[in-house]
Amino acid sequence: MTDTFSHQSLSSLSRREMLKLSAAAVAGAAGLNWQQQALKAAEENKRPQVAAVYTQCFYLSHAFHILHPFLGPYLFNGELQQPQCDVVSFYGDQFTDRDLSRGIAKKYEIPFYKTIGDALTLGGDELAVDAVLSIGEHGDYPDTKFGQTKYPRKRFFDEIVAVMEKSKRFVPVFSDKHFSYRWDWAREMYDTSRKYEFPMMVGSSVPLAQRTIPLEIPSGTELEDAVSIHGGPIEKYDIHGLEVLQSMVEFRKGGETGISTVQFLKGDDLIKAGRQGRWSMKLAEAAMQAELGEKKRGLFDPIGAEGAAEPHGILLEYKDGFRATMLKIGANGVRWNFACQVKGEAQPKATTFFPGPWGNRNLFRAFSHAIQHLFVHKEEPYPCERTLLMTGALDAAMHSYFEKGQALMKTPELEFSYTPKNFNQFREMGDSWKVITAEMTPPQEFVGEDPAPQ
Repeated sequence: MTDTFSHQSLSSLSRREMLKLSAAAVAGAAGLNWQQQALKAAEENKRPQVAAVYTQCFYLSHAFHILHPFLGPYLFNGELQQPQCDVVSFYGDQFTDRDLSRGIAKKYEIPFYKTIGDALTLGGDELAVDAVLSIGEHGDYPDTKFGQTKYPRKRFFDEIVAVMEKSKRFVPVFSDKHFSYRWDWAREMYDTSRKYEFPMMVGSSVPLAQRTIPLEIPSGTELEDAVSIHGGPIEKYDIHGLEVLQSMVEFRKGGETGISTVQFLKGDDLIKAGRQGRWSMKLAEAAMQAELGEKKRGLFDPIGAEGAAEPHGILLEYKDGFRATMLKIGANGVRWNFACQVKGEAQPKATTFFPGPWGNRNLFRAFSHAIQHLFVHKEEPYPCERTLLMTGALDAAMHSYFEKGQALMKTPELEFSYTPKNFNQFREMGDSWKVITAEMTPPQEFVGEDPAPQ
């Protein structure tokens, strides 16, 4: 129906009245625009509200380490940083008499929830947080027949995504260490994050450690071979050694192309393969010399008080023909060494990744700093495809060892490419160790609630 009244009213207005009306309309539109800009600015300046989901939280657990820089000041590259996010809810999957999270929750007034869904909705019906910490490491969970602990990372992820799907809002997610102990689940988790276009961070903290001997691999470097070395247990530390390796070689000429074969070898079989030239003993020696400074010791000779420890290795052949190897040598939980051969250079390049004077604990300062960047800027600090590739390599290696008698595994599912990203801004460069020294006592803020710190 035609609005005759409005038409007649407008036609009878004088020119001056029309100008006033137009000015009012412009002012109103400007006012509305100002309000929208103010709301947008407020939203951009809002501190992300974070839900923390974890398996267990006790002294020196991953949840303990990662949460600490979210709840108070922390040191990164020699400068004291303030948390950029607010943790507003907890979900714990398991509790023991050593649990710290109940004391932490009381101190910082963080409510506990009985389900992951409630932790993300704060007990309501819709997603009520801006980011999610998912820390699926440590706890009483069974192992697979391939020696992998069945940490509930996939279950955590699925319950997190279910809330976001229901709310039709998707926020950044951090998931600790590798995606899952199963490749198909890992791929599903990654694909889900791409489907819904939410940024995700996964992986190891070790690539962020200080390189004691300065070593950079500029993008496009023509590498011939590479080796990383750790001194920890099978599988749980292998993922760290693999990520150290990949964080360096992904910058090689031609970019990352994926992995075609994986093989796990140990003991005499590993040494025999090295003597046959299937992996570079020369590079391994250079990597160990970067740590120990000894040039005359045998590669597999006992190291100090570490005693005799059977070595093992994961041999990787990439789609572009490049090869690389992750080794376990000795028994030292803070051994993280790397060496590579650049085409045309006579000598290998080698370094060690130094976690700091308090063992691997210091690594989590840089790690949590990078996680907070993810939550604040909704931007992945480095490609989660790196960890997806290494998750698949680790799973194939465990099948090679436990199921196939150390057989060579073809991995067409790992022949995918990705573009590496410079992540120097998230690395600890060593200035923090001018402040923190081995003689200093580590902070004890959370330890008081633990009846038996170890």
